Order: sequence, then C-alpha cells, then structure tokens
Amino acid sequence: MIAPLMPTYNRADLAFERGEGAWLYTADGRRFLDFGAGIATSSLGHGHPHLVAAIAEQAARVMHVSNLYRVPQAERLAARLVENSFADSVFFCNSGAEANEGMVKMIRRAQASTGHGERTEIICFDGAFHGRTLAMLSATGNVKYLSGFGEPVSGFRHVPLNNLNAVRDAIGPRTAGIMIEPIQGESGVNAATIRFLRELRAACDEFGLLLGFDEVQSGMGRTGKLFAHQWADVRPDVVSTAKGIGGGFPLGAILATEAVAQHLTAGSHGTTFGGNPLACAAGNAVLDVLLSDGFLEGVQTRGALLKRELDALVRARPDVFESVRAHETAPGLMQGLRCRVPVAEMQAASLAEGLLVVGAGDDVLRIIPPLVVTDADCREAAARLARAAERVRPQGADAAPAATLANSLAAAS
Repeated sequence: MIAPLMPTYNRADLAFERGEGAWLYTADGRRFLDFGAGIATSSLGHGHPHLVAAIAEQAARVMHVSNLYRVPQAERLAARLVENSFADSVFFCNSGAEANEGMVKMIRRAQASTGHGERTEIICFDGAFHGRTLAMLSATGNVKYLSGFGEPVSGFRHVPLNNLNAVRDAIGPRTAGIMIEPIQGESGVNAATIRFLRELRAACDEFGLLLGFDEVQSGMGRTGKLFAHQWADVRPDVVSTAKGIGGGFPLGAILATEAVAQHLTAGSHGTTFGGNPLACAAGNAVLDVLLSDGFLEGVQTRGALLKRELDALVRARPDVFESVRAHETAPGLMQGLRCRVPVAEMQAASLAEGLLVVGAGDDVLRIIPPLVVTDADCREAAARLARAAERVRPQGADAAPAATLANSLAAAS
C-alpha cells in the first residue's frame, strides 16, 4: 500500500526537531554537522535569530496579499538586489525551477518583442540541472530525469561545458540565448572557467543573443560574492536565483536588465505566491546578513580554509578521494570531493560519522554548508570525512556499517 506521503524520495531514516547554526538535532538528542544545508538552501544555518525574528514578526502581521496589490517588502528586496547586482529589475517567484522557466520566457519574449520571433532556442550545457518542470527537464537534458514523461519540450540544445567551438557551432538563426550555471552543482561541482564565461558574453554580443546565468545554487553568497558570475566580471542579461535567497523559506527571483525586463509587460507572466510579504521579509533578513560588513569576505576566507582541509584529505587518502572540485578563483562554500569509491557509500559513511553531505553525479560529494559555518566547523567536517573514509576501505567488518546504510541511499544518488 502506498504511503500517505508520496514516495518520490528515498529518505534516510532521520527526522530533525531543531537546529542551531551548522548543527541539526534529532528528537533523541543525536547531533549532526550539516554540510548539505538543505542542498545549499539554509544559507544562514538553523535558528538564525535575525531570520527567525523577521519571519515571526511578518507572520504576525500579514503573510500573503497576492500581487494584485503593492508589496512593500518585495519592493525593498528588489531595490536592494538591483543596487548590489547588474540588474535593473527583479521578478519574484517560489523556486529555482520557476525562476529558470521565467528566465527562458524573458529571453524568448525579448527576442520576439524586438523583431526576432523566430529566435526561441536556448543553448544549454551537458551536465546542467535547471529544475523538475517539464521544460526545465528538457533544458537539463538528462535522460534519467526525462524517462517516462513523454517527448522533451523543444527549443533546447546541449553542448559540452567550457567548449566555445561547440557553442559557436550550435548557434543558428533560431538561437535566442544561452543559459549556463557558473558552477554546476547536481552533476558534481563542475565550474565554467572565467575565460569561458567571458567568451560567452562576447559570442552573445556578436550574434545578438541574450546571456542567462542559472545561479539557483551558486548565487546568494555561496562563492563569497553575491553571485558567482561576478568573479568573471561579466554582465549578464538575466539571472535566476533561489535556494539560499530565503534562508530556507521558499523564494526565487529573476534579475534582468531593463532591455530584457521591459518586455515582460503586465499580464505576460505571473505567480500567486511569489514575492509575498512573508517570503520577502525572509529575503530581506538574509540580505541584511549577506551584505553586512565583512560577511562575504568571511565566506571567502572559510572557503579557502575548507579547500585546504579537503586537499589535505585527498593527499592523505588517495585510495578513497581523487580530487577537490571548486571554482578556480574562489572555492567559497560550494566544493566537491571526487570519490574513488561509490559516492553513496561515502555519503552513508559520513552520515554514520554525524556529517550530512549531498551526493552528486560523477561520484562527487557536495560540500555545501551554511554560510555561517566557523573555522572549527570546517575542521570538524574534514575530521569526520577522514573517519568516514576509514569506514569505506575494504577492511571486512569495518566497511560493513557504511555499506549497509549505503544501500538505502544508493537509489537517491
């Protein structure tokens, strides 16, 4: 008999009742170091007093009014995002997939409104992950995710990451724009090079295309700047973001230049919940922290420390770990450990050591902790990963606990 909660996830048998900073606690008092952050979503960790107070205060006043009326909290959040980014205007929604859908609509609409209605095709990249809606599954292009859902939505072409020749070969009379994650999270923390991002900007300018960055996972401070593309000093036309923007409260956003945003006129797009007072109160509280003096620089510093710890782990355990994956300039707090053992086994072994991490494609452990982690948290995570590595060594009984737990996680990897 099917469970009341639809079984679309292979869940670990863990339930957390409270959290504090980078730590989560079960009802029976077990403590776990959270270096998954709800898949890069709990940007301020758990129980952050400023975020909690902002949500509680707003919830006591008004949570939702719909976008038929002004929402001062959304107006403030949009103005702050514009002030601190390339953008001239912002649209709020609920999730990363919805933000990416809106980004594609904006690109197509802008081309149509400027006399190029035939330009509807978006170039995407192998290894991408843009969301679970039908169109974003097609933009992702992963056969595993598309299986059983019928014909892919047309209008998306896929080329290898960091290969400008392949991009230029794919550009044709129907091409509207390019959509790229500066750092691919789902496929294993694969970063676009700074040179490649700059080359994409030049190619878009040459062919009259629009450049869109999917910063759902890499944005909102994760690399030590508000957005990862800022490290390349490239100005996009449109950017999607979500996950960490609300610190765990559902919120997404599409940021765009005036040249793009002006074509999304009244009635051309919409959302029921997106940008409501409660969500934007959370978003403003998160920005209060991210934009405070020295915070993003601190993310850079802790990211560098974390990478040193992970590099040392790779050197110490080359039988288990192959390499560290991170942005070439700023690893920040979005890193990966390429494993020589099945990633589900390493994830399970980490769980047995009280460390929460997230598996990704290509046998990679994603290391994506809350942005408020301390130096001590980073060192503790590395120590727990070292102990987890001992568990997955082929040492008979020593490897059994991890292997047993891995069986329950393998289907979700």
